[in-house]
Amino acid sequence: MVPLLLVLLLALILFGAGFALEALWWIAVIVLVVWLLGFFVRPAGTGGRRGRWYRW
Repeated sequence: MVPLLLVLLLALILFGAGFALEALWWIAVIVLVVWLLGFFVRPAGTGGRRGRWYRW
């Protein structure tokens, strides 16, 4: 009985980790797309010249 519970617990942990990693990959892709768009769509900076869309 205990080995069966351990296997079920391991399956739940691996399923949860797989879901979390999948979600993190999608978040990373969205951040990458926003970052790349920032290079093409730059807002006007101070003094009438075009500036960076980020501060760092």
